[in-house]
Amino acid sequence: MATTASATRATLSSLSSLSLSLSLHSTPRLSFLSTAKLTRLPKLTLSTVLVRASESDKPNGIVFDDFNNPDEDAAVFDPPTPPEDYTPPPSFDELPMETEDEIAAAYEELYGPAYAGVSVLGNDVYVMDSKAKKTSAFGKTKKEKVKDGFEERVVQVRRVTKVVKGGKQLKFRAIVVVGDKKGQVGVGVAKAKEVIAAVQKSAVDARRNIVTVPMTKYLTFPHRSDGDFGAAKVMLRPASPGTGVIAGGAVRIVLEMAGVENALGKQLGSNNALNNARATVVAVQKMKQWREVSRERGIPMEELWK
Repeated sequence: MATTASATRATLSSLSSLSLSLSLHSTPRLSFLSTAKLTRLPKLTLSTVLVRASESDKPNGIVFDDFNNPDEDAAVFDPPTPPEDYTPPPSFDELPMETEDEIAAAYEELYGPAYAGVSVLGNDVYVMDSKAKKTSAFGKTKKEKVKDGFEERVVQVRRVTKVVKGGKQLKFRAIVVVGDKKGQVGVGVAKAKEVIAAVQKSAVDARRNIVTVPMTKYLTFPHRSDGDFGAAKVMLRPASPGTGVIAGGAVRIVLEMAGVENALGKQLGSNNALNNARATVVAVQKMKQWREVSRERGIPMEELWK
């Protein structure tokens, strides 16, 4: 009889563990082995199972007694009362739709303007240098010109040498003038070991130094102006319609790239192309439109002619 009782208890314990596992991980295919049919099995709760599992896993005796203790006061979320003049913010769906420029400006602030090659927030120097890289037949990366509306014209390319400890370093210096022929012009200079690389670098430098040329409706200067850079001096004078650009050297290139069609220019002093081009830019920056002068003096434009 004792042997039969011990066998019965072992069978019941195995059935209780099987029912527990099936109740925790029940599937539709094994639903016929439910705990409702096993009436003589001891009733097990989730807290008891967790306590026993923790006792078996942790030998140090750290167990979670009273896991679901109903006597403890649960934390109640009590939000503060809003003030009287509080107005809830509008929902995301009620906000107006963003324009394409606003979206592009947001992307530019996050990732920089080089992701699209076009700047929305302004003329950034990194936009001028952002160019798509392509691989040529020899495995070298070549750069593609930026399509920003500016035209390039090479003023001068010279071979220069630099004396170092081991000998001489041979490079090429290029002077490039860029402009859109609508009043924007810039002068740049750079050096490189190859002529093409020097021209590209100087074009990028010129785009970083864009200035605005004030012009009248006859595409000439509003008044006279003189500029100097180093030993070079340049004299600029307005001209009547049909005169054309009467100038030479770097002065003529700068005026043509700026879009000036009627003007007189003269180089005084040095014949250096770079200094004359920069002196022309200095002379242009000294000019002012009639409306700017009337705004600064606080009088109408008609009073300026008296």
